[in-house]
Amino acid sequence: MLIHPWDAARDDAEWQNWLAAHDFGQLAVNGLPDEPPFVQPLHFAYDAGRDEAFTHLARPNPLWAALEADPRVTLSVVDDYTFIPGPWHAPEGTPAEHGTPTSFYAAVQLLCTAHVIDDEEQKAAVLHRQLAHFQPAGDYASVAPGQAPFGRMLPGIRAIRLEVTEVRAKFKYGGNKPRQMQRRDAERLAERAAPHDAAARAHQLRRLAADGTA
Repeated sequence: MLIHPWDAARDDAEWQNWLAAHDFGQLAVNGLPDEPPFVQPLHFAYDAGRDEAFTHLARPNPLWAALEADPRVTLSVVDDYTFIPGPWHAPEGTPAEHGTPTSFYAAVQLLCTAHVIDDEEQKAAVLHRQLAHFQPAGDYASVAPGQAPFGRMLPGIRAIRLEVTEVRAKFKYGGNKPRQMQRRDAERLAERAAPHDAAARAHQLRRLAADGTA
């Protein structure tokens, strides 16, 4: 992922705060020789304090052999995206149709070493971590090997601990454009009010404010 200086996260807090509200992504696993990569959509629970994420997948999933052959993976999360029409970015004094369209989006990629977990007790612990994240009200039964209702399902899954080795974060919201154009983008996003426009606008205004120019 290309990250220009003006699109980079200002600090770790920026991408960590964003990722805390985004727990669904795509796990990219290198394919075996002569095979394409595997890309698996999934929910995950990220632990910022320990720089690791946890998830699980069904045992019949075809990616296991590739994951065990090469545990280097990328967990990719993208959201808050929207399309910016060319006329919005037409330079002053030029025809509107000469403007260059672009995309706004936020993206975080966690480069990880994957550790496959088959121990029944450890798998149960991973499921508890995910359940605690997704159902914080605690409205779920305990997961324990051999115990109802979920113990019998444990052999049908494998858990994964993703040890984060590098983070790539990008907030592409026109940071290289003149400040007046960025503020005009924010106004037009509010007027258009298409899906994701409000989230994109919030990012743009937040980053402008961080620069002291909102």
